[in-house]
Amino acid sequence: MNLLENFDCIVTIVNKGHSGTAVNASRAAGAEGGTILYGRGTGIREMKSILGLAIEPEKEIVLTLVRSDISLRVMEAIVKACNLEKPGSGICFNLPIKGVAGICHLNCPQPE
Repeated sequence: MNLLENFDCIVTIVNKGHSGTAVNASRAAGAEGGTILYGRGTGIREMKSILGLAIEPEKEIVLTLVRSDISLRVMEAIVKACNLEKPGSGICFNLPIKGVAGICHLNCPQPE
């Protein structure tokens, strides 16, 4: 099995409609793409209501797999582009990945 090492998964959680900004920023900083998932927020800034009815805020979660050596550069680009230092605009964090398979342009055997 061909496993790649020294990767991080950058997790970015933003309000609905803002995932494209995160993906574009990450690509400009050296990432090759991302996976977008949909969710809902439950944080302290998420509780809103209209006429007494609770609104469940929709979120977009962007998973970006990058080499560890560019992880912080990509995160900084996402934070800046998505204005994540402003309260209520989202969060971004990274997780170390022990092994990666399936990134075929980097390490999979090519068909003959």
